[in-house]
Amino acid sequence: MATLSLPTSRTGTPRVLKSRAAGKLLLLALFAAVLAPWAATHWPGTSWPHQLTVSVDKPLATASNWVIDNRDSHPLFLYFFGYISNAVVLSVRVVYVTLLAAGWTGVTAFGALVAWRVAGPRLAAGTAVALLACGALGMWVPTMQTLALMVVAVLASVVVGALLGLAAGLSDRLDRGLRPVLDTMQVLPAFAYLLPVVLVFGIGVPAAVLATVVYAAPPMARLTALGLRGADPEVLEAVESLGATRRQRLLTARIPLARGELLLGLNQTIMMALSMAVIASVIGAGGLGDRVYQALSSVDVGQALAAGIPIVLLAIVLDRVTAAAGAGGAAGAGDPRTRAIGWPYALAVTVAVALAARLLGRLDWPSGWTLDIAEPVDRAVDWMTNHLYSGVPVIGGTADWAGHFTTWILDPVRGGLQWLPWWAVLLIVAALAWSIGTWRTALTAVLAMAAIGVLGVWGPALDTLSQVLAAVAVTLVLGFATGIAAARSDRVERALRPVMDVFQTMPQFVYLIPVVALFGVGRAPAVAAAVVYALPAVVRITAQGLRQVDPAALESARSLGATGRQQLWQVQLPLARRSLLLAVNQGVVLVLAVVIIGGLVGGGALGYNVAFGLAQGDLATGLVAGAAIVCLGLMLDRVTQPTERRPRKGA
Repeated sequence: MATLSLPTSRTGTPRVLKSRAAGKLLLLALFAAVLAPWAATHWPGTSWPHQLTVSVDKPLATASNWVIDNRDSHPLFLYFFGYISNAVVLSVRVVYVTLLAAGWTGVTAFGALVAWRVAGPRLAAGTAVALLACGALGMWVPTMQTLALMVVAVLASVVVGALLGLAAGLSDRLDRGLRPVLDTMQVLPAFAYLLPVVLVFGIGVPAAVLATVVYAAPPMARLTALGLRGADPEVLEAVESLGATRRQRLLTARIPLARGELLLGLNQTIMMALSMAVIASVIGAGGLGDRVYQALSSVDVGQALAAGIPIVLLAIVLDRVTAAAGAGGAAGAGDPRTRAIGWPYALAVTVAVALAARLLGRLDWPSGWTLDIAEPVDRAVDWMTNHLYSGVPVIGGTADWAGHFTTWILDPVRGGLQWLPWWAVLLIVAALAWSIGTWRTALTAVLAMAAIGVLGVWGPALDTLSQVLAAVAVTLVLGFATGIAAARSDRVERALRPVMDVFQTMPQFVYLIPVVALFGVGRAPAVAAAVVYALPAVVRITAQGLRQVDPAALESARSLGATGRQQLWQVQLPLARRSLLLAVNQGVVLVLAVVIIGGLVGGGALGYNVAFGLAQGDLATGLVAGAAIVCLGLMLDRVTQPTERRPRKGA
């Protein structure tokens, strides 16, 4: 009779026990066996002990009062924050006045000529149509307000992100130090830091630009660092052997080799900056975001969509033009007519068109050229609600899907997390983080999770964690599958690109009402909103990583007779591991960034606390919930991002 035995090494010890991860888990199990009974005796129950919580309400209230009392007199506000505020206001005003002076004809002509210059007539025609569509929807002036704000915010985000990414890409120590900073910038919900930003800068453009930079700069920083760290070592070694200095290696090798990641970082920065348009309108940014916010306040989906479409069109135009400019005008660089359109020519034509429009009195968009889409959109939403919400034969309605998802997935996950004792949750976090990283990784993850309990929001945090885990799982399954399809087919990539642009740039508030109309109020629509928002970044990064796999490796696999499936699983996915891990990271942080939106549609938990704090001016409630969300993001980052051990000196 055959017996089953564990694989053993030459010394007779099972190999599984000799692995580093198994040793870590065994040591942690011994530690738990000693401390768990003691913790269960001193702090019975599953929730975080009240004796281990710390209230920060009084210190935060004191800080808020100090800012209010000293905002108009303290040198810090007068000579530092005041100068920043004035510079932002002046920059946005200059761009906005320039756009208005050019008029709709001048802006359209300049946009089309720039697109022609960098990519050819096809993109020029698309740019002109997109800009004209903004006017046809009756949103020309709000579009110019948003464009002025976004130009300044994107430039600031790119500069800040590139500098941070440069530092992280060239130094391991700075990379480790900046990771929690970038996590905090990207995970902390905008509603959580809107209140302190407004306390310092007041309601208006400076606060809106700063909030946008905080949210939009991290992707540029992460992808810049990824590109610099992923440079081909053989190329760098060859450049170094030629006697190049460190600065020369950076400028002539590292940055050119990181071109794809830099362009993707610029793309993501533009998309995320525009996705902040509605949230920025809450603190006085104006523009398209304010129109969306006002329309949704009256539950007018049609008007909200009329203002949301120009945001998407702006994002698509800026994405295509900047990508083509960075790629050297790949679409039309070989056309002599394209090269003949120089920047002086484009400026001269723009000035001539603007002057002609001014003389003819046509600077403003003609009122008779607008198209009302609100009524048909509202009818379509009503039809979807009446026919898809329930009673659909065989497959059931969307309300049934939401109910099944809540009953079969969200409730069991939340119940399982809340059933575990608090110390067991910390041990599981430590085991997951330590098994794929170092003891520092595990300690950071445990401290981040413990901080949530100390802040007194352990229960809401576990509720939020259950929603995040479900949303991330759905996002990664759909994102990896779609990204693989896009990487393996140019046709699929071209078809998906505008869809991803719409998903990523359409303000969450715009598709929130249709989501609620289809799925009802609760945690399921909150998860759906998070998936829609986080999916594009995962798809783009996955496709980018797979497309950048060394062609020589794929050619070698083909020569050995590997099938397409074998090439994917044995060559492309392993070689794109760094990009896939970044996709996981972005999926986590983007899902967490939409937790606040989930709180507004019945998701409850930490998202609701953040929204409540902002609505009531309660700095403590909003910031504590925001800090807990950041801690969740930091913990999830550490348990999903493997950390390489640094070799000891002399090893």
